[in-house]
Amino acid sequence: MLKKSTLLQKTKDKGNYRWVVVVLLFFATTINYLDRQVIGLLKPTLEKTFQWSEIDFSRMVMAFSFTYAIGLLFFGRWIDTIGTRRGYMVSVVVWSLAAMVHAFVSTTGGFMIARGLLGIGEAGNFPAAIKTVAEWFPRKERALATGLFNSGASVGAIVAPVLVPLLLASFGWQWAFIITGALGFIWLVCWIVFYALPARMPGLSAAELQHINSDEEENTGQENKAVSWGKLFGMRETWIFITGKFLADPIWWFFLFWMPSFFSSRFALDLSKPSLHLVVVYAATTVGSIGGGYFSSWLIRKGVPAVKARRISLLIAAICVVPVAFASRVNDIWMAVFLISLAAAAHNAWSANIFTIASDMFPRHTLSSVIGIGGMAGSLGGILFPLVTGHLLDFYKGQGNIILGYQALFIFCGTVYLLAWLIIHFLVPPKYKQL
Repeated sequence: MLKKSTLLQKTKDKGNYRWVVVVLLFFATTINYLDRQVIGLLKPTLEKTFQWSEIDFSRMVMAFSFTYAIGLLFFGRWIDTIGTRRGYMVSVVVWSLAAMVHAFVSTTGGFMIARGLLGIGEAGNFPAAIKTVAEWFPRKERALATGLFNSGASVGAIVAPVLVPLLLASFGWQWAFIITGALGFIWLVCWIVFYALPARMPGLSAAELQHINSDEEENTGQENKAVSWGKLFGMRETWIFITGKFLADPIWWFFLFWMPSFFSSRFALDLSKPSLHLVVVYAATTVGSIGGGYFSSWLIRKGVPAVKARRISLLIAAICVVPVAFASRVNDIWMAVFLISLAAAAHNAWSANIFTIASDMFPRHTLSSVIGIGGMAGSLGGILFPLVTGHLLDFYKGQGNIILGYQALFIFCGTVYLLAWLIIHFLVPPKYKQL
């Protein structure tokens, strides 16, 4: 491992150490999504082993979503209080241990508890990461930085369909949980060695520090003034972020937890082997995450006001999701892969910009709290949607045609982003119409 001083010396002249921080955030997010994806890929194996129904599995997803929602609310507030360095460390330790606990349970209730613990720990990732980006980047670079680290969600989902079946075949399902969970502790060492706040980072160039703090609104002297939850909930800006998360996040979780099962049911895809089809779907999300962040940053460089640039990007993403409504009706697996890939990529473009619009509207000292509130809203949607999904799929499975259940779900997925965008459009306060 490189020493911090050596790495800083290499990046000091160019003033690019902030991108090293993005690399740390990227790998944390990759591990975060890898750990949560494992159970979806092991679903066929665990269903046979423990006789799960679709409703049983939906309850595990709901257990994760519920504790993730609560964890986001309190992690966001806590990280605003103790800072990103320590907050991230606690989050990674908790979720890594929780991921490994899955290997030692054997009942539906035990898996629900393990999923709940995983949700609590993983809740710290995005509040900490978004706040870190706000601390290390000026506004004009934040969407790209967010898109880059958020692409870790896609990479985690890409790695999982390859790694998990290999671990399953070589060591059994228990070791799939243990090995993936242990990766978080490797990242933790890198975080401790390479991360500090910009003002406290040894060897950071004065030019880069000045660049990081170049936004006038970040130098108002208000950094230590806390904002109550009540005041935040009373702001239209907060509800913009809540809307973008509540309606969109459950769709992404549906892609994560049910896509392997959909391909298995619709196209008889063998999930006990590495799946190129799933790799392609999740690889596309990397393009969406980075491309969505780059596009709005490009618009800003061309003179488009920041909030307007985010709204344009969100609209394009919402339109790109619409064709997924036909994913269950096509007969060719690669056409289904294309439609779902387009939607998943568009979701990550949406995600990069909905996170960044929050950092455009709120100062750094309240940002983790806002991210926590919006993340909680997304998780509440993630509680309700799996409940509907489980009952719907079990009903149609009982009727002998589970694909009709997926058809209804894909139609909903294809339309909900446009609804979210319309609500956001009317929520934007007049003062941001030109910002």
